[in-house]
Amino acid sequence: MASDLELSAMRQAITLSALGLGTTSPNPPVGCVILDRHGTVVGAGFHRRKGEPHAEAHALNAAGGAARGGTAVVTLEPCNHVGVTPACRQELINAGVSRVVIAVMDPTSRGEGGASMLAAAGVEVETDVLHNEALTVLEPWLTATVRRRPYLTWAFAAEGEHQSAAEERLLLDLRANADLVITDKILAEGISGGHASAHFALPGDTDIGTGLSQWLSAAYEGGVRSVLVVGYEYGAALRPCLHAVDELVVAMPRTGPSQALEVVHSDLMPFDFRLVEVAAHEYGLRFCMRCFRA
Repeated sequence: MASDLELSAMRQAITLSALGLGTTSPNPPVGCVILDRHGTVVGAGFHRRKGEPHAEAHALNAAGGAARGGTAVVTLEPCNHVGVTPACRQELINAGVSRVVIAVMDPTSRGEGGASMLAAAGVEVETDVLHNEALTVLEPWLTATVRRRPYLTWAFAAEGEHQSAAEERLLLDLRANADLVITDKILAEGISGGHASAHFALPGDTDIGTGLSQWLSAAYEGGVRSVLVVGYEYGAALRPCLHAVDELVVAMPRTGPSQALEVVHSDLMPFDFRLVEVAAHEYGLRFCMRCFRA
């Protein structure tokens, strides 16, 4: 069972992993923390983009010799294949760590899997540690990987006087989490130049109004794992295709208590989405819903 020190390190690793959002695709955003044999944090790292060292390599590099006999705490199962970079499970074995704590198993792991290979080498392995907390960062990538289409978020503001300003704010707040952003019929990287160009390509077509499923499939093949669409104007294209939308983020203006129904009405809340966040802002209210279908 994971110790309190390991749980704390896992939360640190999860937090660090979010620094890879918007740049790692088609790879996952992963964080890693190294504890020495006494439980002291001696190294930490995250994966930034495909073709660069993985989180484990950065953390081990920071830890140096202090990693020997220690514990690696990682948000996703260490990879088991040699690609652009060495297999992370082998780097952990070479560094002499005695224990590896994993939050989420990797559905793309090659062969027997990194965890199995670590165990076969005599490394103690514990899995599913703070699994649900790690999903706060990994869920979009995992969803995209399983469905072989990008995780799609549609963000918009309710119609009204401040709609344009509210949607600009949504774009500013959310774009760094996405690989690809569509707004005002313009398609761009969420973080300009953030991805490794050798492994990532923008779709040539910006029109999601016709053949959304095919468009998403093509984007996935180009390395895209998350798409953010911002604008109420995309309702005509997306409302008939909510089966392809994974997350809704809606901004609404403030209103008087007796006029609330005019702002928060049922057609903004599809029955097969669950409410995961509600927050008040100076301009009004924002809520987030996620699809709960398999």
